[in-house]
Amino acid sequence: MTSIRPAQTKDADAIARVYVETWRNTYAGLLPNRVLVKMSLERQCASWSPTLATDQRVLVVEHSEDIVGFGSCGRNRLRRLDYTGEIYTLYVLPDFHGRGLGRQLLEGLFDSLIGQDHDSTLLWVLATNPSRFFYEAMGGRRIAERDERMWGRHALHEVAYGWRPLAPLISPE
Repeated sequence: MTSIRPAQTKDADAIARVYVETWRNTYAGLLPNRVLVKMSLERQCASWSPTLATDQRVLVVEHSEDIVGFGSCGRNRLRRLDYTGEIYTLYVLPDFHGRGLGRQLLEGLFDSLIGQDHDSTLLWVLATNPSRFFYEAMGGRRIAERDERMWGRHALHEVAYGWRPLAPLISPE
C-alpha cells in the first residue's frame, strides 16, 4: 500500500537515505564523483531535521510503511521569474520508478502550493538529468536556463520547468 503524507521530524533519517541513494543513482556521471562519495546519511539527516521542524512543506511517499520518496515546495526563491511557487526537491527511489509515485508526489506538491495561495510553480533540474522527461510528460514547460556554480568550481547547466495554472493539474480522486 502506498500513501503520501506530510513529513514529520522523525522522518529525517529516511529522507536522508532517499536523498543520498537517489543522488548517487541519478547523478553518477553527471556530477563529480567526489561529491557523491562524500555524501553521508549523517550530514543529510542533520540538514533535513531543521527543515522538517519549520513551516516548509515536505511530503513523503510511503510504501509498506517505508519512505521511498519525498518532495518539498514553497515560495519561489528566484523573483525574476514570474512564478509564485517552487518545487525544491522531488525524489523517488529508483526501484519505485514507473509506478506512478512521482506523479502522485508532484500532484501532492501542487496541492500544497495551491494551499499556500500559489497559482503557478517552477522547478530546476540539471539539463542532462533524464528526469527532465518526466517533468515534460507532466505538462511542465521549459521556461528558463541557468548555470549554477556549485562546490566552488563546477558550473552546472540547469533548466527550469514551469506550470501555470496549478489547479487543473490535480487529478480527480
